Amino acid sequence: MSSENGFLKTYAPIFAMAGIILAVQFLSLLLAQPMNAEGMQAFEDPDSTANSLYYIVIILVFTFFLLIALKNNMQRIIQFVILLAVASTVYYVFIALLSLVTDSSTVINSVSLSLAIVLTVLLYKFPEWYVINTIGLIVGAGASAIFGISLSIIPVLVLLSLLAIYDAISVYKTKHMIDLAEGVMDMRLPILFIIPKKLNYSFIKDTFKKEDGEEREAFFMGLGDAVMPTILVVSANIFLAKYSPLHCFGISYPSIGAMIGTIIGYSALMVFVMKGKPQAGLPFLNTGVILGYAAGVMVSGIPFY
Repeated sequence: MSSENGFLKTYAPIFAMAGIILAVQFLSLLLAQPMNAEGMQAFEDPDSTANSLYYIVIILVFTFFLLIALKNNMQRIIQFVILLAVASTVYYVFIALLSLVTDSSTVINSVSLSLAIVLTVLLYKFPEWYVINTIGLIVGAGASAIFGISLSIIPVLVLLSLLAIYDAISVYKTKHMIDLAEGVMDMRLPILFIIPKKLNYSFIKDTFKKEDGEEREAFFMGLGDAVMPTILVVSANIFLAKYSPLHCFGISYPSIGAMIGTIIGYSALMVFVMKGKPQAGLPFLNTGVILGYAAGVMVSGIPFY
């Protein structure tokens, strides 16, 4: 019995996190069509590779801002900026969802705004792990869908390749991403997913101060690790639709391949994570999603892009 409990304690969070990644991907696919219809694209020209470079620059600038703010104890400003981004994304997500059930713009806007405010206040007042996960799921799916409908295949592939390189450098070389994650974690914001190893775990009470060799009480994964590969999943479903590829329940084979590839990449990542050291997720996840997408394209017999 003890061995079974040990197995569940060790591996259940890993399977749960894989389930969260898939949930983000399925929800983003659901959101993509209504968001596309509502004109929520982030870029005017989805085929421009320059969009990917703009995205990278924005990430670098925002990361620099966060590091400077943390160094100067400006946590309140960071919290305000991220909560504002959360509220905005939640608002657009519910606009897309409600547009599936009603045509009344008054109802859609008022309900979406109300839900965005309520959830953001809840996050601020009671940032427990299940609240953060729920809002993180909404934000992650919304961001993935918005960028997935805004970038066609080639710009997405460029973006994922550059981000994988950047993530590897920031974790293994400069290590500033580790410092950033530890600094922002104390603010209890939905920039990560949390799977507790014990049912009585409280993210609010967790001090995150562990002695060397002491095991953490929860399993953590950055929100970006779910969002970035999902952008390709959405893009493949939107921009390859003109080829009328084979599909399963409305999801194209390239998108299904990308989803499977994401989980394979995640599984490879977990092999290294289980060794106890921080790992860059995107080199594994982005490689997996790209290879999975390529396999799906070959099965469909359609052009690569």
